[in-house]
Amino acid sequence: MDEARAREILAAAGLPAREPEASLLALGENAVFAVGGLVVKIGRDAELLARAERELALADWLAESGVPAVRAAEPKPRLVDGHPVTLWHRLPQAVRPAEPRDLAPLLRRVHTLPEPTSFTLPRRELLDGVERWLRLAGDAIDPADAAFLRERRDSFAPAAAALTPHLTPGPVHGDALPRNVHVGPDGPVLVDLETFSSDLREHDLVVLALSRDRYGLDPAAYDAFTEAYGWDVRDWEGCAVLRGARETASCAWVAQHAPANPKALAEFERRVASLRDGDPEVRWYPF
Repeated sequence: MDEARAREILAAAGLPAREPEASLLALGENAVFAVGGLVVKIGRDAELLARAERELALADWLAESGVPAVRAAEPKPRLVDGHPVTLWHRLPQAVRPAEPRDLAPLLRRVHTLPEPTSFTLPRRELLDGVERWLRLAGDAIDPADAAFLRERRDSFAPAAAALTPHLTPGPVHGDALPRNVHVGPDGPVLVDLETFSSDLREHDLVVLALSRDRYGLDPAAYDAFTEAYGWDVRDWEGCAVLRGARETASCAWVAQHAPANPKALAEFERRVASLRDGDPEVRWYPF
């Protein structure tokens, strides 16, 4: 689905589809448009309908639970020409960029919630996409690197399943990064609910620990996050297992871009080499 097709779907849904009334915000797995006081998300195909339904149910549940998060403008997705379309209330303009310390109190609130009763959250399956991403990489990557990642996946999956958590398992955001927080006039709110799941709460905390070591997050910003949350996941004996699983998935995710992007191939090779060497602090980069 390209931008032109996404605008055709907007029009078929009875919404303004041309600039400047409809401004494209993002184009990836979803096409996301700002349309007046709404944000409209268009899924790439009908297979995403169930996820769109769950995301809207999540928004209602978070509202009922008092968690600051994006709010749905319609309770059900529309299916337009085979594409799920969801409508959201547009957030006011951000007053500043979100920081790790803004994320911590939101996660604390999510981590106190019981399981929802009106719908079921999936497990947080970090490693499910590894095989597909490696398959998409094809001959662009060294077969030995692909075999190495498959071996890591096969070792980390049972190890993660056997962990004894420090926190009570339950709902998690699933992609707990500052980019998924919007700081408006009334304070921070959670955005991007697609990865919500039910699993070890530690999943949400390992993300920033890895960001500190691999992606250049300022250690002081990380310390502010752990202070605001009240616990540092690095003190948990299972941290290395969840971190290893996430690193494995992150490498495989980059691999799928290698056939068409030399920078992605170079980054993939950098990441695999750091894992082979057992160096936990080699810097990883976007590409």
